[in-house]
Amino acid sequence: MDLSNFPDDEVEKIGKEIRETVLQWTGIPTSIGIAKTKTLSKVANHIAKKKQSGVTSLIGIDNLDPILEKVEINDVWGVGRQLTKFYQKNGIYNAKQLKNKSNTWIKKSSNVLGSRTAMELRGIPCINLETSQTKRKSCVVSRSFGKRIEKFQELKEAVANYCLNASEKIRSESLVAKAITVFVRTSPFQRNFSYYSNAKTIDFPIATNNSIEIVKTAVSILEKIFKNGYQYQKAGVMLAGLRNDDGRKNLFSSEKDEKIKSLMQSIDNTNYRYGRSTLSLASAGVHKKWNMRRQYSSKIDTADFYCLPTIRA
Repeated sequence: MDLSNFPDDEVEKIGKEIRETVLQWTGIPTSIGIAKTKTLSKVANHIAKKKQSGVTSLIGIDNLDPILEKVEINDVWGVGRQLTKFYQKNGIYNAKQLKNKSNTWIKKSSNVLGSRTAMELRGIPCINLETSQTKRKSCVVSRSFGKRIEKFQELKEAVANYCLNASEKIRSESLVAKAITVFVRTSPFQRNFSYYSNAKTIDFPIATNNSIEIVKTAVSILEKIFKNGYQYQKAGVMLAGLRNDDGRKNLFSSEKDEKIKSLMQSIDNTNYRYGRSTLSLASAGVHKKWNMRRQYSSKIDTADFYCLPTIRA
């Protein structure tokens, strides 16, 4: 969030108001870090998590070295595991040491991203603030089964369900997929059965978000990679090559496409109103004994109306 239009002495107060509003509306406690750059904001957020107020502002502090000295190098945003090992090998153990390191050495020894991180720690913005949400490039739906699956029919039902979920997601963002990948695997830890894993990708002739076509293609892939005699633990689908559905017609367009589009929209509206899988395909099954075990999952009190606690007075 951009707070550049507010005076420096009011920024922390605004942060506290934001935190209180989120807590009041959702019941979720948050931590807020405020600084001149995104990397320093992450540092401030790291500090805020340990404070009772939950808000930390680095605005107006001339010398940040005492603060950065307490931040370990692996806690700096953008510094991963391998980069941490490299920095520590070269005597850089905290954010202060990275900030004060020569920019020439960082560029030569690591990469441009490392140089940007150091510049951001010095208070020089190098990473732009994203004001608009970028659309996804792929969509993956994958689950482990509640029990091991051996039959093709049950595996087919699972893959069909994952296809329905994935196609519903991309339709909600007005996207179409160019290709689909289906993958299956057994558990790598089972002793009595050998391990098997396989995947295959097929390109659609025309980019689509049609659930029927996506399921049909996925099932054809599954028929090629499925092998008898294995206890499958997990399967999944990935829709790739996503792009905007501009609605333009092509050489193969017909009236049937418009009818299918209306059908998909009706299915999505019904499922949104009455719950997922209210309307589904027959290939997705009914009983779904392979479903994940959810009896121990936490309730979604803030996002699901039916999970709201009941109070009796």
